[in-house]
Amino acid sequence: MNVSGNILLKKGREQSVLRKHPWVFSGALQQLTSSGQDGNWVKVCDSKGLTLGFGHYQNGSIAVRMLSFGEEQPADTFWKDKINRALTLRHAVGLPSEKTNAFRLIHGEGDGLPGLIIDFYAGVAVIQAHSAGMHNDREQIAQALKVAMGEQLSAIYYKSRATLPGKIKEDQPDGYLLGMGVVPHVIHEHGNKFLVDWESGQKTGFFLDQRENRKLLGDFSKGKNVLNTFCYTGGFSVYALKADASLVHSVDASEKAIDITRKNIELNGYDPQQHECTAIDTFEFLKNKQGVYDLIVLDPPAFAKHRDARHQAVKGYQRLNAEAMKVIRPGGIIFTFSCSQVVDKQLFYDTVTSAAIQAEREVKVLHLLSQPSDHPVSMNHPEGEYLKGLVLYVV
Repeated sequence: MNVSGNILLKKGREQSVLRKHPWVFSGALQQLTSSGQDGNWVKVCDSKGLTLGFGHYQNGSIAVRMLSFGEEQPADTFWKDKINRALTLRHAVGLPSEKTNAFRLIHGEGDGLPGLIIDFYAGVAVIQAHSAGMHNDREQIAQALKVAMGEQLSAIYYKSRATLPGKIKEDQPDGYLLGMGVVPHVIHEHGNKFLVDWESGQKTGFFLDQRENRKLLGDFSKGKNVLNTFCYTGGFSVYALKADASLVHSVDASEKAIDITRKNIELNGYDPQQHECTAIDTFEFLKNKQGVYDLIVLDPPAFAKHRDARHQAVKGYQRLNAEAMKVIRPGGIIFTFSCSQVVDKQLFYDTVTSAAIQAEREVKVLHLLSQPSDHPVSMNHPEGEYLKGLVLYVV
């Protein structure tokens, strides 16, 4: 690794690094020596000059994303070693498997690589960089992927234009770093089939983080009238149909999302008479729907991407959950989620509790949900637990 700068921390500000928290905030910096260009590797030292570790520098609130801790500089095999370690974890939890060939291979801080996401879709790896450092090292990462995955890998797509900071994104088109892929691409998830388009789809093309929650939904769906709101690719809808739901309605404000949902329903061979898609705002759709549904899924996009928007996000989650509670049949089930990182588990729980009071319904919690095992959370970085979910029984 080409370490081109040294960072000296203020006295007493080394404690988080010693605890192996991967973020060094700009307020902790005493001095930056040598090259301080965005994306460069830097050595991080305490106020006395003792080496604490190495990471990517970036001008901003998070000044350094730590990639290794201790005095020893990362070896030339750093990227290959990290990817192999991440693969070992996925194999330990049974991924990939005969019925599931898509999973998250690198989950940022959870895999010791802050600023990097890699999703694997049945032979195609999609890399998403969230920092200048990961952008600079993208070719090395791609080469390490080729070595680690061998014949399992047919293509690598770099999709970071929407996630890179500052002006970097303006000059960085998305594109292939290895091979070529054909989109939409069919993946298998617990035996269900889904189309993935990493070139024009949201995020890396599919929301892998709801895989186990979709499976759980199937346990509640048999014989039920199911409403899947904010459906995007129709993942929850496919699982409900597989479990012999009486009918399934999918709702999303995006016509493109509704089109993808229809295609996924057809791909899995389900009777279109059991399923209805509607491109409409969820709040509008819920009007005058009292007593129609036994099971409702509330999986909205992040209502808050930063702390300044948290108050409005909470109001949004409260309103959404209250409206669903008002219309669901007695004895109905609600799967409700928040992927807003700034809304923690307790705040989300309290918000849903307020919604129950507002709706004047008695509500019981059946399950506390989170992200699956291929989205690991480091105990040194609890902020990595971004997905919160509740399964509710509404009396």
